Amino acid sequence: MPGMRALAWASLTGFSGYAALLPVAPLWVVRGGADSAGAGLVNFVLLLATVVTQFATPALIRRIGWGHALAASMVLLGVPAVLHGVTADLGPVLVLSAIRGVGFGILTVAISAAAVLLVTPDRRGAAVGAYSLAISIPLVALMPTGVWVADSWGFWPVFVVSGLSLLGIPACYLVARHLPVRSMHDPAHPAPAEPGRLPRRTVGALVTPSAMLLAITLAGGALITFAPQMVAVGWLATIGLLAMSTTSALTRWRVGAIADRVGSGRLLWPFVITAVVGLAAVAWLVRGPVEPSQVVPWLLACALVGAGYGGLQNLTMLRAFEAAGPGAVGAASAVWNAGFDTGTAIGSATVGAVAVASGFGVGMGLTAALCVLTLPLALAARPRR
Repeated sequence: MPGMRALAWASLTGFSGYAALLPVAPLWVVRGGADSAGAGLVNFVLLLATVVTQFATPALIRRIGWGHALAASMVLLGVPAVLHGVTADLGPVLVLSAIRGVGFGILTVAISAAAVLLVTPDRRGAAVGAYSLAISIPLVALMPTGVWVADSWGFWPVFVVSGLSLLGIPACYLVARHLPVRSMHDPAHPAPAEPGRLPRRTVGALVTPSAMLLAITLAGGALITFAPQMVAVGWLATIGLLAMSTTSALTRWRVGAIADRVGSGRLLWPFVITAVVGLAAVAWLVRGPVEPSQVVPWLLACALVGAGYGGLQNLTMLRAFEAAGPGAVGAASAVWNAGFDTGTAIGSATVGAVAVASGFGVGMGLTAALCVLTLPLALAARPRR
C-alpha cells in the first residue's frame, strides 16, 4: 500500500530511540546510586510525559501537519537519548526521560493512526500487524541486547543507538504525502462535531479494551524494567527479554490478519489466560534472583508473557478502532496509546515500590492477579451466537 514502506521505516527508527533505553536507563541510574524505587521512576516519568502528550497529539497534527509532527517526535526521542551519557544522576535523567516521553507520545499516536488511515477497513488488522512487526524489530533486537551491551561494552553504545530516531525524519514527510492533510480521521467519514469529543456510547465501548490493555502493559512494563534486577547474572535478563519480545513480535504480527477473518472478540480470552500463566510462573521464579539452573522455566515464562503481551496489544487496538469508527481514528489512537503507556508507567513505579518492601515475587504476583480480573471482560467480548 502507498506509504506503508515509509511508515515502516519511521516506525522502526522511532521505536529504536525508545526500545534500547527502556531497560537500560533504569539500570543507568542504579549505577549512579539510585535504588529500585528511583529506577522505577525513570520509566514512570518517561511514560507520564508520553500519556500527557498523546491526548494533545491530534490537535498538534491539525495545527502543524503530519510531517512536522512526526519529524519533531524523532528529534525529541533521539537527541535526549544521546545526552543520557552526560550524567547518571537521577534528577537530570528524569528530565531527559520527560523530553523523550513527549517525543514518544507524538510518535505513538500519529504512527498507529497513520497505519489505519493508509488502508481500507477490511485490511485494518493486517495493517496493524505490519505496523506492529515494524515496531517489534527494535523491541526484539535492541531491548534485550541493550542490557548485555551495557554490561559488556559500557552504556555509551546504547545511548548512540538510541539516537537512530533521527534517521527516520525523511520518512516522516514521505508518510505525510499519503495522509489526510492536518486530519486524523478518514475523509470519507465525518469527524465528531467537536474535535476530541466522542459520543458517550463510544467512550463506554473504549473502556473494555483500555482496561485489558492497562492490565497487560502494567505487567509487561514491570518485567521489562526490572528483568536485569530479577536475575543473578546479566545474560539471563538478556535472553529472558529476548524470549518475551520475540514471541510478542510474532504474535502481534500474525494475530491481526486472523482477526480480520474471525473477529477480534473471539481471540481476547485465550491471550489473557496465556499472560496470566506466564506472569504467575515469573512471580514464582523471581522470589529470589533467577539462577542459571532455572534458565529453561525462565525462558518459557517470559515467552508466555510475551505472547499474551503481544496478542492483547494488537487485539485491544483493533477493538478501540472498531469502537470509535473511521471518523475518530485520532481519538481512538490517543486513548489506546495512553492506556498502553499508563499501564507501563504504573508497572514501573508500583512494582519497584513493592519490590523494595516485599520482593519482586510479590510484585509480579500482583500483576498476574490484575490480569485475571480482566478475563470476564475478554469473555464478554465474544460475539453472541
